[in-house]
Order: sequence, then C-alpha cells, then structure tokens
Amino acid sequence: MEWQRAFHLTRQHLEKGCALPTEPGDAVRQGEDLGRWVRTQRLGFDKLTTVQQWMLEHILGIQPATHDEKPRPRHTQADRWALNIAAARQFYEREGHLRVPRKHVERLGPGVGGEDQKERHIKLGAWIGNQRTRAATLTPERIEH
Repeated sequence: MEWQRAFHLTRQHLEKGCALPTEPGDAVRQGEDLGRWVRTQRLGFDKLTTVQQWMLEHILGIQPATHDEKPRPRHTQADRWALNIAAARQFYEREGHLRVPRKHVERLGPGVGGEDQKERHIKLGAWIGNQRTRAATLTPERIEH
C-alpha cells in the first residue's frame, strides 16, 4: 500500500508538469518525500517486482541506478579479517616473522585480499597486537591462521 501511495503521488506530481524529484527533499506531497522514494526505487530496482519495475520505467520514466550511483557495500567482519590476514601473510613472506611494530601499516596492492579496485593500508601492527591480546577468545579457525 505504501509503495502504491508513493507511486500515485509521484505520478500526480509529474502530471502537474513538475520535474521528477531525484533527491530527498526535492518534493514532499502529503507528508511523503517523493525524492527520497524515487532514489530508493532506483537503488533497489532489482529487488522490486517485475510489474513495479515496468510501472516505474514506463509510467514515471524512472531508470535503475547505474553501478557508479550505488553505494559501495559495507565490509563484513569476515572481509576485514581476510584483509588483515592477507596483510600478515604479505608481511611474513617479506620479513620472515610476525614481530610487527605496533604502528606498522602494511600496504596491500589492488586485487590482494579480495579487493579488486584499490590499494589498501592495513594497520597491521595494531591488529597483530590485538589478536595476541584476544587469543583466548578467538575461534579455532582463526587461531589456525
């Protein structure tokens, strides 16, 4: 019902000759922020039903957000763990030990640790120190690494 209400309000807004609101706060009708709704539809286009997608495209002229417009996905704890392990392995291969100075920052090149797009700077010294302090609470799988 909420989706249909926002769709209907947006259609009425366009029928009055107004431009399609694309940013939050661009147009508020009957308490509904149409700009926020339009942005949400564009960003979540692939989660909508086929009928909703068709209605947005053919009736309101709303296109799905491009890859560049979508926010980057957040890193999970498992992702961060993998990056830190990759940095530790890289340091060990280069230095032959893991006696990492507390303030050491390890640089991971593009494509290392599952990251394709950019170089990463990992605060490896602090991370190693924290893992040693928390060793008793780590899972057996993580201890093995």
